[in-house]
Amino acid sequence: MPLPTAEHHHIVFLQGSVLQIPQFDLPAPFTYSQTVYPWTSSAEIPDRVRDASIIILSAARVDAAVLSPDVTPHLKLIVMVASGFDCIDLEACRKRGIVVCNCPNSNIEAVSEHAIGMYFAARRKLLDMHLSTRAGKWKEKGSLMFEYLDKDGTPPLTCQDEVAGIIGNGSVGKRIAALARNLGMKVLISDRKASTTADSFRVPFDTVIRQSTVLFVAVPLMDSTRNFISTPEFEAMSSHAVIVNVSRGGTVDEEALVHALRERRISGAATDVFNGEPAGPDTSPLLAEDAKDLNIIATPHLAWLSQRTSVNYGSKLKIAVEAWAAGQPVNVVS
Repeated sequence: MPLPTAEHHHIVFLQGSVLQIPQFDLPAPFTYSQTVYPWTSSAEIPDRVRDASIIILSAARVDAAVLSPDVTPHLKLIVMVASGFDCIDLEACRKRGIVVCNCPNSNIEAVSEHAIGMYFAARRKLLDMHLSTRAGKWKEKGSLMFEYLDKDGTPPLTCQDEVAGIIGNGSVGKRIAALARNLGMKVLISDRKASTTADSFRVPFDTVIRQSTVLFVAVPLMDSTRNFISTPEFEAMSSHAVIVNVSRGGTVDEEALVHALRERRISGAATDVFNGEPAGPDTSPLLAEDAKDLNIIATPHLAWLSQRTSVNYGSKLKIAVEAWAAGQPVNVVS
């Protein structure tokens, strides 16, 4: 395997098993070789990227240590085959002049549909109903209706009675809003927590928190959004509220969410993302043993998974690498 030179790039795929790997058409005089790893653990990253000038990844932490010239002396480009890029130390990349690109708007349909599916699962407690029915509790008790009433003894809301709050007015937020409207929900939209003024499209953040009966979180993770849904927000929410997080782990305070559910301040929660991933009972209070009786629907950061997403990722990955090699990089985040 030839080492990278001024005219030759070596591309390393860290999670090749989840990607449609394209054939790159680099402009002359550039050539490339590639190494495809089906999956890569954090511990394996330094050795695997040592000879890379281009790294392709979808879910791995690339920190300042990996980005040290001693570890990645040839590195010039990182392509994140995802919308989010918080797993990459962008400041370390800036210091070395390493370009970082992502593949935005590739998973809009899948993530928004997953969010709506999680809403239904949490609002109607579908998983618990399924498990109880499978366990024979319906036959044993004759009726399970009274186990699935809200805490005030009322049945669950239907879409026509829901007020859907959308936190984040990006592509996914807009798509969730459209689906919610089509289901008959009233929709309120707020960009971020700092939003305090209303216009024809958005209402203040605090208003969305207070009035929503289902809250969809669809924002990137950054300093301004870390734990920005926490105890004050849960205390202000409707007791009927269900929160659905398809953005990034760390945007919703997991400890505060568990406390709000345990105290029955809100009705339920659904999340595809966790503060530490991959997540398990020993790393997330949402999955802990003492949270099993709470109305929490959890999925393993796979809201993006669909045939359409895979095609979009492959196409945008190809464009990202070829455009950068031609000196016209696209979707640059650093």
